[in-house]
Amino acid sequence: MKPSSVALLLSGLLLLVSGCTVPPSGAEKQARNESTRLGQVLHAADQAVPAPQAPLADYLRFAVLRHPQVRAAYSDWQATVLAIAPTRALPDPQLTFEADVADTLMTFMPGLMFDFMTPGKRRAMANEMTAASQVSYRTYVATVLEVATGVRKAWLELAYVDEALRLRDEAIGALNQAAAMAGADYVTGRGMGTLEAQLRLENEVAKVRSELAALGDRRIAARTRFKSALGLTTSDADPTWPQATLAPTMLPSEDELWRRTLAANPDLGRMRAMVEMAIASVAVARNAGTPDFTLGVMADFKADPLMIRPTATVTLPIWREKIRSNIAAAEARRDAAVARVGAEQLNMAAQLAQMLYMVRESDRMIEYIDTTVLPNYGRLISSIEAGYQAGMTGPGMIPETRVMALSMRLERAAALRDRENAVTDLLLMTADIAPAGTPLLAESPNSSR
Repeated sequence: MKPSSVALLLSGLLLLVSGCTVPPSGAEKQARNESTRLGQVLHAADQAVPAPQAPLADYLRFAVLRHPQVRAAYSDWQATVLAIAPTRALPDPQLTFEADVADTLMTFMPGLMFDFMTPGKRRAMANEMTAASQVSYRTYVATVLEVATGVRKAWLELAYVDEALRLRDEAIGALNQAAAMAGADYVTGRGMGTLEAQLRLENEVAKVRSELAALGDRRIAARTRFKSALGLTTSDADPTWPQATLAPTMLPSEDELWRRTLAANPDLGRMRAMVEMAIASVAVARNAGTPDFTLGVMADFKADPLMIRPTATVTLPIWREKIRSNIAAAEARRDAAVARVGAEQLNMAAQLAQMLYMVRESDRMIEYIDTTVLPNYGRLISSIEAGYQAGMTGPGMIPETRVMALSMRLERAAALRDRENAVTDLLLMTADIAPAGTPLLAESPNSSR
């Protein structure tokens, strides 16, 4: 065979190879575009720490744009997106070599071999990898929301500690005032049992001072937690600590919360993506019965005239039981994935009920303190002040009553903190905790939250 014939044969093989390519699907193009766009957002993020008076949303935005957990989850997702193209590609061609040697080199036959997997099989494998990339995307979304949740809970802890320190400082002032009055009564002999009152107040002052010291340590821990939640390491400079305040968050109805949970919960979204991946794996298993081919050509450059040896192989998927078992196993994995979605919905319903109970319990406690306890303490203080002016009571009862009112305000702050922590978990369930205005989640319908 002439060299021109060899070239013609090789050209035919290359043309056959080019005709067997599988173009990227719309879902693959979409995943690639979204990963590129979000990667540009992440890698271009270089913002300063928000000012102390900045709202919580600014701190959430800062954290999710720079936290290493978010970057790691994004890189994992990007890796699965980039792995789709190799999955649908043909195997690499192989250079072969064959020679016959006796006393001398008898034949010298280099060649080129191509493995062919049918386009339908490679398309099914690409669809499976595309579905796997959606699982990774859902994991990335869950990571973004978990980082935002960590920042919000750390913010709430800072707000509570600052409020507790303020209230305990006021309590120290009131107790010192009461102790001074009790001491004056004891010196002047105006009261009965004022030594006992002095000792009791000294004990109360010592107790509150101990609480203040513990709260100071707690603030150090809360600030460290907040700094870590922002994605700042111990070697980074401390951020400007926010002027956090505790305030109740309005919630929609229970039915609306459940609707949002079903539509946007990150864990449910990940499990649904796993169902799609399991369905795609069934399609891969069903294509296992399609034969694969190998085509090649070898040329003996020692022969005269030039000798060409075409080669071809084909797989024989004759073990039908093996194929049926693989398909049945893939279908069983699909059924398991579907069942896990149903089980997760049951768990979500129970969690939603538990969190709403915690919110309502805190609301009842706050309402009780606001509408009953604090107004009663206010009336009691007014009554004691009137009695003191009339000479019927001692002045020390006024600051002591104020201390009791301050303690109830601290109880209210703790109840509000517990409420907002439960609200934070609800916002995570419904995927409503992501910072507004941060384009870190895909916008297209097929990749929505």
